[in-house]
This record gives sequence, structure tokens and C-alpha cells, in this order.
Amino acid sequence: MEQKMQNRFQNRSAASEEPQDTARSLRALLVLEHLARAQHPPTLAQLAQRLDMPKSSLMRLLAAMQRAGFVAATPTENGYVPGPQASALALATLRASAFTRECRAVLAQLVGTLGETCNLTAPDGDRVVYMERVETAEPLRLFFAVGSHVPMHCTASGKLFLASMSRLERSRVLARLPLTRNTPRTLTDPARLEEELERLAARGIGIDNEEFVRGMSAVAVPVRAADDRVVAAVACHAPTARVMLDELLRAVPVLERAAQAMCEVLAQHRAGAG
Repeated sequence: MEQKMQNRFQNRSAASEEPQDTARSLRALLVLEHLARAQHPPTLAQLAQRLDMPKSSLMRLLAAMQRAGFVAATPTENGYVPGPQASALALATLRASAFTRECRAVLAQLVGTLGETCNLTAPDGDRVVYMERVETAEPLRLFFAVGSHVPMHCTASGKLFLASMSRLERSRVLARLPLTRNTPRTLTDPARLEEELERLAARGIGIDNEEFVRGMSAVAVPVRAADDRVVAAVACHAPTARVMLDELLRAVPVLERAAQAMCEVLAQHRAGAG
């Protein structure tokens, strides 16, 4: 009898501890989810408050995640952003899912209409990552593998992401970006780049006028989440020897229809995940 009572007590104790153990094991994922959704890199104190975690425990967790590459620190703001390993994991997850196939189908239809390479891109820290792309059949083209990173300040998608930020957030990002001159057309003066981004914000698009690669131009349009945040971009780029920037700009309505299709794909998969 005594042994049975002891066993029942142990079982109840284990059951009561199980939710706590589960919560502790999910802390790293909760941190990553919060960082991925944050509009500004949160500090340790902000994370601790929003996640209801002790600072000391959170500090140890962030240090471990940083060593593993899942979290990166922003020294200028004492904040945290998802690290390269988090981006690699997200990319691998998406590429292994039906989400990727549906995105590729949208891009393939777009390439069939425009005849030029089209991409699905997303912001990844202070850079742009190629989430998916479909190449043109033309022999003259610019190749970037899926998962490649390109700068923000001189690419159509990057400038779109910068233009979609609030002025305060944008000024913080521009202050830490290396405004490298890739071509004679690259805007490396912060004031001139700010003016350009304000114009693009009003138009709701991103433009690369041979600013990243000489002889290549591009246009990007936003893919928005349900809360209207710009979470990705659909972009088309082409060599100016074949298509001038003005021609790409005339294709904006076609790009916007593809972006809307991407929004629907994203919404369906988020609903399925929920």
C-alpha cells in the first residue's frame, strides 16, 4: 500500500513538472520567434520583460544561442537579431515544404510572362536573402543561388525594405550599413540615399538602376503579411542590353499581381501552421 501511494505521488509530481520542463525546452524557439517578428532589435531587458523570463537565465540562453550562431548582437544598439544559423534553418525548412513549390510556381508563371529572371527575397538582418528564384531562358543573365545574400542599399529588394521602414528605424539601419560603392551609380551618400528611399516609399516599389551590378537593372514590389508589414519582395532583374529600366517599371502591375499571389500562399501556409 505504501509503495502504491509513493508511486502515485511520484506520478503526480512528474505530471506537474512536465509543463515547466516543456516551457523551458521551448525558450530558445520563443526567443527566435520574438526576434524574427521584432521591428527593432530588442535589448536584453526588453526581451526579459516581453518573454517574462529572468534576466540572468535569458542572458545565459542568449550567450549559448549566439555561440551556436542562432542569435547575433547589434553592438551599436545593444540589441539582438536572428543569427545566420537561424536564417539557414528557416531557409532549409521553407525549401523542404510545399510553400517553396507554390512560390516557385508563382515565379515560373511570372518569368513566363516577363521573360526575365524573377526572385522572392526577404530581409535577413542588414542584408537581403534570395528565398527562391526562377531563371530566364536567355543566355545573358546574372546568377545567384538561393540562399545568397546581397546588400540592402544598392538592390531593388533591399531599397524596398529600407523604404518600407519607419524613418527612425531606417536611420538606425543606415547608420550601421557599409554603403559600399559597387558601381558608379551606387548611392553611397546617406543624405542622397535617404531622399531616394523617400521617393520609393511614396511609389511603393524598389529600384536598382545599375547600382549593384553594372549593366543590370531591377524592380521589386512588396509582399505583405496580414498586418500590412512588408515581409518579402517579388523582384525582376534584367541586363540593360536587353531590357531598359523603363520597360521593367511598366511591368510593375504584373509584379504586383504575383506579389498578391505570394501573399495568398503565405497566408494559407500560416493558417495551416496555426
